[in-house]
Amino acid sequence: MEITFIGTGSGVPSKRRGPSSILIKIKKDILLIDTGPGTLRKLLDIGLTYKDIDYLLYTHFHLDHIADFAPILFASKYELDLRKKDLTVIGPKGMQEFYQQTVDLYGIQIRNLAYKLHIIEVADKFSTLNWEINVTKTKHTHESIGYRIKDNQGKILVYPGDTEPLSSLAKFAQDADLLVLECAFPEQAPGHLYPEIVGEIARDSGAKQVIITHLYPVCDEVDILSPIRAKFSGKITIAEDLMRLEI
Repeated sequence: MEITFIGTGSGVPSKRRGPSSILIKIKKDILLIDTGPGTLRKLLDIGLTYKDIDYLLYTHFHLDHIADFAPILFASKYELDLRKKDLTVIGPKGMQEFYQQTVDLYGIQIRNLAYKLHIIEVADKFSTLNWEINVTKTKHTHESIGYRIKDNQGKILVYPGDTEPLSSLAKFAQDADLLVLECAFPEQAPGHLYPEIVGEIARDSGAKQVIITHLYPVCDEVDILSPIRAKFSGKITIAEDLMRLEI
Protein backbone atom coordinates (compact mmCIF):
# COMPACT_ATOMS: atom_id res chain seq x y z
CA MET A 1 0.00 0.00 0.00
CA GLU A 2 1.48 3.33 -1.08
CA ILE A 3 0.22 6.59 0.42
CA THR A 4 0.77 10.13 -0.87
CA PHE A 5 -0.47 13.18 0.99
CA ILE A 6 -1.79 15.46 -1.74
CA GLY A 7 -3.03 18.15 0.65
CA THR A 8 -2.24 18.41 4.36
CA GLY A 9 -3.84 21.75 5.20
CA SER A 10 -7.29 23.23 5.58
CA GLY A 11 -9.69 25.61 3.89
CA VAL A 12 -7.54 28.57 4.96
CA PRO A 13 -5.06 29.42 2.16
CA SER A 14 -1.47 28.44 2.87
CA LYS A 15 1.62 28.52 0.66
CA ARG A 16 2.84 25.40 2.45
CA ARG A 17 -0.26 23.24 2.54
CA GLY A 18 -3.18 22.54 0.25
CA PRO A 19 -6.61 21.42 1.49
CA SER A 20 -7.31 17.84 2.46
CA SER A 21 -6.60 14.93 0.12
CA ILE A 22 -4.83 11.58 0.53
CA LEU A 23 -4.00 9.26 -2.37
CA ILE A 24 -3.64 5.52 -1.85
CA LYS A 25 -2.38 2.93 -4.32
CA ILE A 26 -3.27 -0.71 -3.71
CA LYS A 27 -2.19 -3.02 -6.53
CA LYS A 28 -3.62 -1.35 -9.65
CA ASP A 29 -6.32 0.56 -7.76
CA ILE A 30 -5.94 4.28 -7.09
CA LEU A 31 -8.05 5.67 -4.25
CA LEU A 32 -8.39 9.33 -3.38
CA ILE A 33 -9.75 10.20 0.06
CA ASP A 34 -11.28 13.68 -0.05
CA THR A 35 -10.60 16.24 -2.76
CA GLY A 36 -10.19 19.71 -1.32
CA PRO A 37 -9.81 22.64 -3.75
CA GLY A 38 -6.64 22.34 -5.81
CA THR A 39 -6.38 18.54 -5.55
CA LEU A 40 -6.98 18.05 -9.27
CA ARG A 41 -4.06 20.32 -10.13
CA LYS A 42 -1.71 18.84 -7.52
CA LEU A 43 -2.20 15.33 -8.87
CA LEU A 44 -0.10 16.43 -11.83
CA ASP A 45 2.85 16.90 -9.48
CA ILE A 46 2.93 13.15 -8.88
CA GLY A 47 2.25 12.24 -12.50
CA LEU A 48 -1.46 11.46 -12.26
CA THR A 49 -4.60 12.94 -13.79
CA TYR A 50 -8.36 12.71 -13.42
CA LYS A 51 -8.27 9.64 -15.68
CA ASP A 52 -6.17 7.62 -13.23
CA ILE A 53 -8.50 7.72 -10.22
CA ASP A 54 -10.52 4.55 -9.65
CA TYR A 55 -12.23 5.41 -6.36
CA LEU A 56 -13.15 8.67 -4.68
CA LEU A 57 -13.78 8.29 -0.94
CA TYR A 58 -15.34 11.16 0.98
CA THR A 59 -15.45 11.65 4.74
CA HIS A 60 -17.97 14.51 4.72
CA PHE A 61 -19.27 17.38 2.60
CA HIS A 62 -17.30 20.41 3.80
CA LEU A 63 -15.78 22.39 0.95
CA ASP A 64 -12.18 21.86 2.03
CA HIS A 65 -12.75 18.12 1.60
CA ILE A 66 -15.01 17.84 -1.44
CA ALA A 67 -14.66 21.01 -3.54
CA ASP A 68 -12.84 19.27 -6.42
CA PHE A 69 -15.52 16.64 -6.90
CA ALA A 70 -17.32 18.57 -9.63
CA PRO A 71 -14.05 19.69 -11.30
CA ILE A 72 -12.98 16.05 -11.57
CA LEU A 73 -16.22 15.16 -13.35
CA PHE A 74 -15.88 18.25 -15.55
CA ALA A 75 -12.26 17.54 -16.53
CA SER A 76 -13.17 13.93 -17.31
CA LYS A 77 -15.29 15.19 -20.23
CA TYR A 78 -12.33 16.85 -21.97
CA GLU A 79 -12.69 15.45 -25.49
CA LEU A 80 -8.97 15.44 -26.30
CA ASP A 81 -8.22 13.32 -23.23
CA LEU A 82 -11.53 11.69 -22.43
CA ARG A 83 -11.97 9.51 -19.39
CA LYS A 84 -13.50 6.15 -20.31
CA LYS A 85 -12.97 3.82 -17.35
CA ASP A 86 -15.54 3.55 -14.57
CA LEU A 87 -15.34 5.78 -11.50
CA THR A 88 -16.71 4.73 -8.12
CA VAL A 89 -17.58 7.39 -5.56
CA ILE A 90 -17.91 6.21 -1.96
CA GLY A 91 -19.21 8.42 0.79
CA PRO A 92 -21.46 8.74 3.82
CA LYS A 93 -25.23 8.86 3.86
CA GLY A 94 -26.26 11.78 1.65
CA MET A 95 -23.62 11.15 -1.03
CA GLN A 96 -26.23 10.36 -3.67
CA GLU A 97 -28.18 13.51 -2.82
CA PHE A 98 -24.99 15.58 -2.87
CA TYR A 99 -24.18 14.22 -6.32
CA GLN A 100 -27.65 14.95 -7.63
CA GLN A 101 -27.58 18.51 -6.28
CA THR A 102 -24.18 19.00 -7.90
CA VAL A 103 -25.56 17.81 -11.23
CA ASP A 104 -28.59 20.06 -10.83
CA LEU A 105 -26.25 22.99 -10.23
CA TYR A 106 -23.79 22.44 -13.09
CA GLY A 107 -26.06 20.67 -15.55
CA ILE A 108 -24.61 19.56 -18.89
CA GLN A 109 -21.09 20.42 -17.73
CA ILE A 110 -20.97 17.19 -15.73
CA ARG A 111 -23.73 15.16 -17.39
CA ASN A 112 -23.51 12.70 -20.29
CA LEU A 113 -20.30 11.08 -19.14
CA ALA A 114 -18.37 8.68 -21.39
CA TYR A 115 -17.94 6.22 -18.49
CA LYS A 116 -20.02 4.62 -15.77
CA LEU A 117 -20.20 6.55 -12.52
CA HIS A 118 -21.12 4.55 -9.43
CA ILE A 119 -22.27 6.39 -6.30
CA ILE A 120 -22.17 4.28 -3.13
CA GLU A 121 -23.27 5.32 0.34
CA VAL A 122 -21.38 3.15 2.80
CA ALA A 123 -22.62 2.70 6.33
CA ASP A 124 -20.55 -0.30 7.40
CA LYS A 125 -18.31 -2.13 4.90
CA PHE A 126 -17.22 -2.15 1.27
CA SER A 127 -14.81 -4.55 -0.40
CA THR A 128 -13.02 -5.31 -3.66
CA LEU A 129 -10.65 -8.09 -4.70
CA ASN A 130 -7.62 -6.13 -3.43
CA TRP A 131 -8.88 -4.30 -0.36
CA GLU A 132 -11.75 -3.71 2.02
CA ILE A 133 -12.95 -0.80 4.08
CA ASN A 134 -14.80 -0.45 7.35
CA VAL A 135 -16.30 2.85 8.37
CA THR A 136 -17.13 4.52 11.64
CA LYS A 137 -19.28 7.50 12.49
CA THR A 138 -17.33 10.53 13.64
CA LYS A 139 -18.26 13.69 15.49
CA HIS A 140 -17.82 16.53 13.03
CA THR A 141 -20.91 16.84 10.84
CA HIS A 142 -24.10 14.81 10.93
CA GLU A 143 -22.85 12.67 8.03
CA SER A 144 -19.10 12.46 8.72
CA ILE A 145 -17.36 9.08 8.70
CA GLY A 146 -13.85 7.68 9.02
CA TYR A 147 -12.20 4.85 7.08
CA ARG A 148 -10.22 1.74 8.00
CA ILE A 149 -8.66 0.33 4.84
CA LYS A 150 -7.09 -3.15 4.78
CA ASP A 151 -5.37 -4.60 1.73
CA ASN A 152 -5.14 -8.31 0.93
CA GLN A 153 -1.62 -8.40 2.39
CA GLY A 154 -3.07 -7.46 5.76
CA LYS A 155 -1.73 -3.89 5.84
CA ILE A 156 -4.07 -1.44 7.56
CA LEU A 157 -4.46 2.32 7.16
CA VAL A 158 -6.90 4.20 9.37
CA TYR A 159 -8.10 7.73 8.67
CA PRO A 160 -10.93 8.95 10.91
CA GLY A 161 -11.06 12.32 9.12
CA ASP A 162 -12.28 15.42 10.92
CA THR A 163 -13.73 14.64 14.32
CA GLU A 164 -13.96 15.66 17.92
CA PRO A 165 -12.49 13.20 20.44
CA LEU A 166 -14.43 9.94 20.65
CA SER A 167 -13.74 6.98 22.92
CA SER A 168 -14.32 4.65 19.96
CA LEU A 169 -11.49 6.04 17.80
CA ALA A 170 -8.64 4.13 19.44
CA LYS A 171 -10.51 0.83 19.07
CA PHE A 172 -11.36 1.61 15.43
CA ALA A 173 -7.65 2.24 14.79
CA GLN A 174 -6.44 -0.77 16.79
CA ASP A 175 -3.09 -2.12 15.56
CA ALA A 176 -3.10 -0.01 12.40
CA ASP A 177 0.10 -0.02 10.37
CA LEU A 178 -0.55 3.65 9.69
CA LEU A 179 -2.90 5.90 11.63
CA VAL A 180 -3.55 9.28 10.02
CA LEU A 181 -5.06 11.77 12.44
CA GLU A 182 -6.12 15.32 11.89
CA CYS A 183 -4.70 17.90 14.28
CA ALA A 184 -6.36 21.08 13.10
CA PHE A 185 -5.40 23.43 15.94
CA PRO A 186 -2.85 23.57 18.79
CA GLU A 187 -5.65 23.86 21.34
CA GLN A 188 -9.04 22.24 21.77
CA ALA A 189 -11.58 23.40 19.17
CA PRO A 190 -15.10 22.24 18.25
CA GLY A 191 -15.21 19.50 15.64
CA HIS A 192 -11.51 18.66 15.69
CA LEU A 193 -8.68 16.86 17.43
CA TYR A 194 -5.76 18.61 19.17
CA PRO A 195 -2.26 17.48 20.19
CA GLU A 196 -2.95 15.99 23.63
CA ILE A 197 -5.89 13.91 22.43
CA VAL A 198 -3.99 12.87 19.29
CA GLY A 199 -1.31 11.48 21.58
CA GLU A 200 -3.87 9.58 23.64
CA ILE A 201 -5.58 8.04 20.59
CA ALA A 202 -2.21 7.09 19.11
CA ARG A 203 -1.10 5.48 22.39
CA ASP A 204 -4.32 3.58 22.99
CA SER A 205 -4.62 2.33 19.41
CA GLY A 206 -1.27 0.57 19.36
CA ALA A 207 -0.66 1.94 15.87
CA LYS A 208 2.77 1.23 14.41
CA GLN A 209 3.08 4.69 12.88
CA VAL A 210 1.12 7.93 13.20
CA ILE A 211 0.98 10.85 10.80
CA ILE A 212 -0.85 14.08 11.58
CA THR A 213 -2.49 16.19 8.92
CA HIS A 214 -5.27 18.75 8.26
CA LEU A 215 -3.20 21.48 9.88
CA TYR A 216 -4.43 25.06 9.97
CA PRO A 217 -1.68 27.65 9.40
CA VAL A 218 -1.36 28.37 13.13
CA CYS A 219 -0.06 24.81 13.64
CA ASP A 220 3.04 25.62 11.60
CA GLU A 221 3.91 28.41 14.01
CA VAL A 222 3.99 26.39 17.23
CA ASP A 223 5.31 23.10 18.59
CA ILE A 224 2.50 20.58 18.24
CA LEU A 225 4.69 17.48 18.44
CA SER A 226 5.81 17.80 22.06
CA PRO A 227 2.31 17.49 23.58
CA ILE A 228 1.70 14.44 21.37
CA ARG A 229 5.00 12.81 22.32
CA ALA A 230 4.22 13.36 25.97
CA LYS A 231 1.41 10.81 25.49
CA PHE A 232 2.76 8.63 22.66
CA SER A 233 6.27 7.23 22.36
CA GLY A 234 5.93 5.66 18.93
CA LYS A 235 6.83 6.96 15.50
CA ILE A 236 4.97 10.15 14.63
CA THR A 237 5.38 12.51 11.69
CA ILE A 238 3.85 15.79 10.59
CA ALA A 239 2.60 15.34 7.04
CA GLU A 240 3.75 17.62 4.23
CA ASP A 241 2.15 18.03 0.83
CA LEU A 242 3.30 15.35 -1.64
CA MET A 243 4.95 13.29 1.11
CA ARG A 244 4.95 9.63 0.10
CA LEU A 245 5.42 6.39 2.06
CA GLU A 246 4.65 2.69 1.89
CA ILE A 247 3.30 0.29 4.47
